[in-house]
Amino acid sequence: MKYNFYLFDLDGTLTNSKEGIGNSLRYALDFLGVETKVENISPFIGPPMRYSFRNHFGMSEEMTEIAVKKYREYFAEKGIFENELYPGIIEMLKRVKAGGARTAMATSKVTEYAERIAVHFEIREYFDFICGSEWSGGRSAKKEIISDTLKLFCATPERAVMFGDRKYDIIGAREAGIDGIGVSWGFGSIEELKEAGATVIINSPDEIL
Repeated sequence: MKYNFYLFDLDGTLTNSKEGIGNSLRYALDFLGVETKVENISPFIGPPMRYSFRNHFGMSEEMTEIAVKKYREYFAEKGIFENELYPGIIEMLKRVKAGGARTAMATSKVTEYAERIAVHFEIREYFDFICGSEWSGGRSAKKEIISDTLKLFCATPERAVMFGDRKYDIIGAREAGIDGIGVSWGFGSIEELKEAGATVIINSPDEIL
């Protein structure tokens, strides 16, 4: 087996979080009186939410912080569980661990939220580490998250791989010096993953094995 350290993105890779993220986003925008219809939320899944509020809606730093606060207000109570595992994820994680690999969740979501999601869906036991962003917005770039996860593993880069559905996962993996494998069932397109330089693109959790 070429890889012995498996890093997994969360949203769009392990779970389909579209409903919860969409509802949390609309809750924040409604509070701020931002009159816009967000029909396609895929662009908001992957990058840090502060980035999305600033770049998609042109918010000031002050408005961005209010938006993030309101987003979390809904997400922490409801949105976090408006979510579901993709078919085959638990079986795949069991087999990866049984094969002797070490595993981590490397997500731009706040670590505490990622921990709660993993416990709720009964997959926490399959991860050695869960490494996410900080409440303050620190360690939100995917390169930082992946690099910190590799340090926790004391991993050899040639033996580590990142699985993700968005360009941020693939670019972050490349910048951190490891392979990035794109998954086609999430929120990014195959074209996006190819352009980002995915080592390979897979179409089902079984192919991770």
